[in-house]
Amino acid sequence: MERADTKGDVTDVSARPAAPVAEGVRLLDGMPRQRGPVEAVSVRPGAPGGAAPSRRVLRPWRLLPTPTGTPFTFTYATVLLVTASIAAHADPTLVHTLHQGSSTDVAHLVRTPVLVLVTSALWVVGGVTSPYAIVFLLVLTALERRIGGLRTAGVFALGHVLATLATEVPVGLAVLAGWLPESSLHRLDYGISFGVAASVGALAGVLRPWLGWPVLVVFGGMLVEDLVAYTDPMTNWGHVMALAIGVATWPWLRRRRPV
Repeated sequence: MERADTKGDVTDVSARPAAPVAEGVRLLDGMPRQRGPVEAVSVRPGAPGGAAPSRRVLRPWRLLPTPTGTPFTFTYATVLLVTASIAAHADPTLVHTLHQGSSTDVAHLVRTPVLVLVTSALWVVGGVTSPYAIVFLLVLTALERRIGGLRTAGVFALGHVLATLATEVPVGLAVLAGWLPESSLHRLDYGISFGVAASVGALAGVLRPWLGWPVLVVFGGMLVEDLVAYTDPMTNWGHVMALAIGVATWPWLRRRRPV
C-alpha cells in the first residue's frame, strides 16, 4: 500500500516500523498507526461523561444496625430497648420479680435451664445507656456485617451459655461441699455482658490485624482491671472466659467467612 504526500513523493508505508500491539488485541484492517490498548478505568455508573473513577465512600451510619443489613442485631436491639423501657418505667416490685424469674442462678438452672438461659439475655443491666449496651450495638453490628446474622447469634449464644455455666456450676459444687451458704444458689444473675464479651473476642479475629489486636488488648485490659478490683469476681471471671470463648472461634470464623 502506498500513499502520496503533499510534495508528490511516494512514501512506502509498509517500511515504517509497526507499533507494538498487546497480545489478544485485534486491530482494525486498513487503519495504520492505531493506538495501543487503553488502560481500563473503573467508572461509576451514571457519572457525567462516564469517566469518573469509583471510590469507596465512608458511611458512618453503617456502624449502627439496620433491618436489612443486620437483621439479627436490629431485632435483638429492639427487644432490649423494650425490656429496658419496662425496667425503667414499670413498678419496681414487678421488675424485680421479672429479673428474679430470668436469673441464671443455680436454683433456676437446675429447674428450668433453657428458659432462664434465654430470658436472662433479654435484659440490659444499667439500661440502654450502659457501656455494654453501647458496645453491643457497635460490636454486633460490625460482626454481623462480616460473618452474617446466624453465626453472630451463634457466637453470642456460645459466650452467654458457656460463661454462665462456667461461673454457676462451681457455685453449686461449693454449696454442696459446704464452702458457700445456700443463699448462693439464688444469686441474681442476668444480662447480655457475657455474650457481648464473646462477640468482642470474635470480632477481633475477623478485623484487620492493625485494628483487631488493639480492640482485643484494650477490651481485655478493661476486664483484667475489673478482675483485679475484685468487686464482683464471679461476673468478672465470666467476662474473661467469654472473651476467651470468642477468641476460640477464630479458626471457625476465618475458615467459613463469606466473600
